[in-house]
Amino acid sequence: MERVWKPNVTVASVIERQGRFLVVEEETADGLRFNQPAGHLEAGESLVDAAARETLEETAHRFVPEYLIGIYQWPVPKGGITYLRFAFGGTVGAEEAGRALDAGIVRALWLTRDELLECRERHRNPLVLQCVDDWIAGRRHALDLIRHYPG
Repeated sequence: MERVWKPNVTVASVIERQGRFLVVEEETADGLRFNQPAGHLEAGESLVDAAARETLEETAHRFVPEYLIGIYQWPVPKGGITYLRFAFGGTVGAEEAGRALDAGIVRALWLTRDELLECRERHRNPLVLQCVDDWIAGRRHALDLIRHYPG
């Protein structure tokens, strides 16, 4: 039987505080890269819950998604993989001191858009800056746009 093509569903959190965005520096096959707190949707999990979980795991900050910023379909050049990213904005709490970050995450840091632009060659993918720009442009969609039916 031929394998059915499916995109990799991911979530990302675009978190701004006083003009700075919370990003992570992470180990990848291409070296250290910057990304939003992001990761894969797990079985049975809602997109909103996945964004909150990934943000906590990667940054030690609790995150409450309040908006859907956008949905992004990105085929990796020469990779054979397509990512379907759901980006969320919302409220973030203080860092939980002493909480270990996910394996592969070197650090979480706050960068301005200009600082992100200066290091764009080290972004995990082109969606990093696009999601920030969409947030700055005021893209905010109600979460009830997403329907989750628990199994």
